Amino acid sequence: MTEFSVLDLVPVREGGSVGEALATATALVQKAEGLGCKRFWVAEHHAMEGIAGGATSVVLAHIGNATRTIRIGSGGIMLPNHTPFQIAEQFGTLDALFPGRIDLGLGRAPGAGPELQRALRKNLHAAAEHFPQDVVELRALLQGSEDLAIQATPGRGANVELWMLGSSLFGAQLAARLGLPYAFAAHFAPDHLDAALALYRRDFQASETLDRPHVMVAMNVFAADTREEAETLASSQQQSFVALRSGSPGKLKAPVENYTESLPAPARAMLDHLGQAAAVGTPDAVRKDIHAFAKRTGADEIVLCGATFDPEARLRSLELTIEACATVAA
Repeated sequence: MTEFSVLDLVPVREGGSVGEALATATALVQKAEGLGCKRFWVAEHHAMEGIAGGATSVVLAHIGNATRTIRIGSGGIMLPNHTPFQIAEQFGTLDALFPGRIDLGLGRAPGAGPELQRALRKNLHAAAEHFPQDVVELRALLQGSEDLAIQATPGRGANVELWMLGSSLFGAQLAARLGLPYAFAAHFAPDHLDAALALYRRDFQASETLDRPHVMVAMNVFAADTREEAETLASSQQQSFVALRSGSPGKLKAPVENYTESLPAPARAMLDHLGQAAAVGTPDAVRKDIHAFAKRTGADEIVLCGATFDPEARLRSLELTIEACATVAA
């Protein structure tokens, strides 16, 4: 049986505030927990007025206090932005607060221009080159390796589940070599999906924490009573994708009916390309698309993405999706 989780960017909508976005994320994680979802992940993004999850560990502490059983974690922490020691302390603290519930998904993409690099006091592109070594160091800090010159407190001995994130072959290779579970970001970068999963499974080396390959794949999902309603809901996130690709990201915009019909051909082609990792429509149509995607990827877990301008619409979409997919098997 395929398990389902939720990825949230903590979007800030036009006319809304960071406080509202955090309250919306809290309502979403509570809904996900009530529906039996396995995990709720928050992604790290910086200097984007439409995303409020930049201080990821702080957001996780907040939503952890609002829930009891669902696993919470990062999808992901961009490790080049930090030192392994800092992340060991932060996620060690989260594990102490919410024992046995913390995931730490790690990504290497610096995703930052010179202004952000200066603000973080980091050469992020140089730091990205040391990503494999930093992952190994972070794992050693959490395990409390005696070979380290310094120990992280909190952090040492924390029961944090490490994940490798990726949208290319690099992350798949590293996850396989280190024996980590692997999450692929097909919701925004589906190009290398099949090749990355095949490489990960072929080259996987068992570790102390994982004896066989374990795959999670992200997809955009919008469910509603009618296909037209679902497509309209999806248009807010589609507008965000188009704005990001054109270099003008902003807050989440209100939905637009028949949005794609107004776009130039290159933008429509980009959205159509992303559609291979998406399910938009009625619950029955969404169920069929998710079933086909799970069969294609052999995913152990699917993480559901998809911001809506109306927070209630996302709660309803998630409810319809989980109820419809109760019998989806990989």
